[in-house]
Amino acid sequence: MGMLEGKVVAVTGAGRGVGREIALLCARHGASVVVNDPGVGGGGDGGDAGPAQETVDDIVAAGGKAHANLASVADPAGAVTIVEDAVQRFGRIDAVVNNAGILRDTIWHKMSHEDWRAVIDVHLNGSFNVSKAATPYFHEQQSGSFIHFTSTSGLIGNLGQANYSAAKLGIVGLSQSIALDMARAGVRSNCIAPFAWSRMTASIPAETPEQQQRVERLKTMSADKIAPLVVYLASDASKDVTNQIFSVRKNEIVLYNKPRPIRSMTKVEGWTPESIADELIPAFRPSFARGDEVSAHVFPYDPI
Repeated sequence: MGMLEGKVVAVTGAGRGVGREIALLCARHGASVVVNDPGVGGGGDGGDAGPAQETVDDIVAAGGKAHANLASVADPAGAVTIVEDAVQRFGRIDAVVNNAGILRDTIWHKMSHEDWRAVIDVHLNGSFNVSKAATPYFHEQQSGSFIHFTSTSGLIGNLGQANYSAAKLGIVGLSQSIALDMARAGVRSNCIAPFAWSRMTASIPAETPEQQQRVERLKTMSADKIAPLVVYLASDASKDVTNQIFSVRKNEIVLYNKPRPIRSMTKVEGWTPESIADELIPAFRPSFARGDEVSAHVFPYDPI
């Protein structure tokens, strides 16, 4: 018997890449799966029913249960249909995996408002919309698991991804607040920052030898490596795990700490701009460096 026997899981962005691998493994562990994917391009344009249906067909061919949903998570009404499809077709909803995403990368000073809004709508607003739709069911049954996808681009930043980084760090705040709000109802909420080669990372330049080496390293981090942690977090085995941030990088699973104060100084007479420059910052500067060193040690690869 699989870890998700009898459960119903909705996975957004499940037509390709990481989301597809999650849907397939959830089904192999006994879950009925709503496979959500409107089949848009990497930047959010177009639409194609094929990717979601192909994932569903593969699940059914292997003896599992699945249903394709083509709604956009950025549309609140569409997000409701994802959860309603789960309840109407399979009788309940036990876990939501907020994986859907698009990219519109550009250096900050050239980023348009439309590119900002589109990425925020899918990642952050989409996570809110689908989670909001599932919450009444979770609250009524006094159980449920939200699994949100963040990124190290949000946790430690990245070049050319101000929209994506802001959305992904916002998802962390959303997850943590959901975890606190829903704790009394037995509902948990966690984040995963994945390292995986997929359509979302295939646009990384590979022109110089250094860039080519980076891409080859990323290609070894296959999307299927992310799925086992998702299955665990969706299962009853994780009933005591909530309000956490994980990362998966090939065969490595990392647990992030939360932002916490690391230094403080008090000046009885109060601070002036001059005393901040002369006393506070020199005292704090070694901690600046330590923070950079920790990030470089834990994540020596470029953020994704």
